[in-house]
Formats: sequence, C-alpha cells, structure tokens
Amino acid sequence: YYADLVILNPSKKHTVSKENVLYKCGWSPFEGTTFSSTPTHTFINGELVYENGNFAESFRGKPLEFDRW
Repeated sequence: YYADLVILNPSKKHTVSKENVLYKCGWSPFEGTTFSSTPTHTFINGELVYENGNFAESFRGKPLEFDRW
C-alpha cells in the first residue's frame, strides 16, 4: 500500500509567508494565514521526504499531470 502522511506539531502555530513558502512558483493562496499547528514530517508512498525543514535528497516526486480536454 502507498501511504501519504503529514505529522503536525499541535503546540506550534505557523503563519504562511513569501519567506517560508516551499512551492517552486514562490507564492501561496494561504499567504498571511496562521494555522494552529506546524507540519514537522511528511511521508510520501511510505518514505520520509520532509523532516523539520529538510527534504530528503534521494526522493524525487512525479510532476502533476492535468487533462486539458
């Protein structure tokens, strides 16, 4: 089975800003939004790919594909 999972620290708030957005495009529709928790770990397909601000160098995701009619 494949597992995608995010572990959060419920004791630490997180505000999204241009300085901490990790998207390649450099922006997020959530800029200025404060969340009541902070992501600390991300597992994709059962592999740890993000831990406390660091990405696993060995992991490579797949590009998103869109069906454009």
